[in-house]
Amino acid sequence: MDQRIANPLLHQQEQSRRRWLAIAGMVFSVLVFGSNFVVSRYAVLHGMTAHDMMAVRFGTSGLLLLPLFLRRGLLNCSGVGWGRGLFLLVSSGFPMSFLMLTGLSLAPAAHGATITPGTVTMIGIVGSVVMFGAAITRNLMAGTAGMLAGLACLAIAGSSGGHGTLTGDLMFFCCGLLWGFYPLMVQRWRIDGLHAAAIVAVLSLAYLPFYFAFFHHGFGAHWTVFAFQGFYQGVLNMIIGLWLWGRAAHVLGAAVVGRFPPLIPVTGTALAIPVLGEWPAALQWVGIVLIIGGLFVASWRRPARQPEQDQVPAHRDDEAEAERRP
Repeated sequence: MDQRIANPLLHQQEQSRRRWLAIAGMVFSVLVFGSNFVVSRYAVLHGMTAHDMMAVRFGTSGLLLLPLFLRRGLLNCSGVGWGRGLFLLVSSGFPMSFLMLTGLSLAPAAHGATITPGTVTMIGIVGSVVMFGAAITRNLMAGTAGMLAGLACLAIAGSSGGHGTLTGDLMFFCCGLLWGFYPLMVQRWRIDGLHAAAIVAVLSLAYLPFYFAFFHHGFGAHWTVFAFQGFYQGVLNMIIGLWLWGRAAHVLGAAVVGRFPPLIPVTGTALAIPVLGEWPAALQWVGIVLIIGGLFVASWRRPARQPEQDQVPAHRDDEAEAERRP
């Protein structure tokens, strides 16, 4: 007899432990992603281009995760199929990264750290309602209205800051549109977080030939900047961050994971002040506060789930658990 069935208390403790580990992983993940806007803009300001950072990010993570990708087969895109693999590539691979990193060369890091997670959370909320039956509440409506008002404030402030800033803000918005679908589809397709990260990283290696053929013009930054970006972008961001994010989407559900992105603009905006000296203007502060407040109000709710929304099992990838607790 299964020990978990024979001892319900042991099973409950195991579930509680998995939830707390998933929550701790999400906190670490959003801190990494929030810091990434500042770390990436620092590299841009010190000689690295968006193309350099993408090459370092995916060259490092893709080579490290290549054995995991190949273990499940190359012909079927590591077991998920090429349609799903290409969707994950677009939503979290080099197309999304190009938008974010190019935006950081045009607009302040605080804009990216606010607009992108705000858009991600709105996509997560809408997707949870449509795909997983999450409840539509007054908090949801009020929070979404606050986020939209905040995005409008940043758009107005960006337009007054010049064409480049507005263009960067639009890139952050498009980046959030792509990234927002990543946890939803990872949960829908029941792909393990590390496996999903391996698919994204390895498929993004396809960018390297284009980089060396058209965009590599020597090293404009010191080698230590490249080495640090290789570790931060390739290991912390692409491997650990995406793995923890994808795993938490399974254990907690996409709607619950949507409660954590408010930490991203808090981290990014706070770090941009001492590291980059970027103090938001008055209207930008209003937009940032509205988005952060809207994120908390909209995402802090208990979603209503459909019975078929199962968690990733504790022991086998293809075995569903009987119930999930939000």
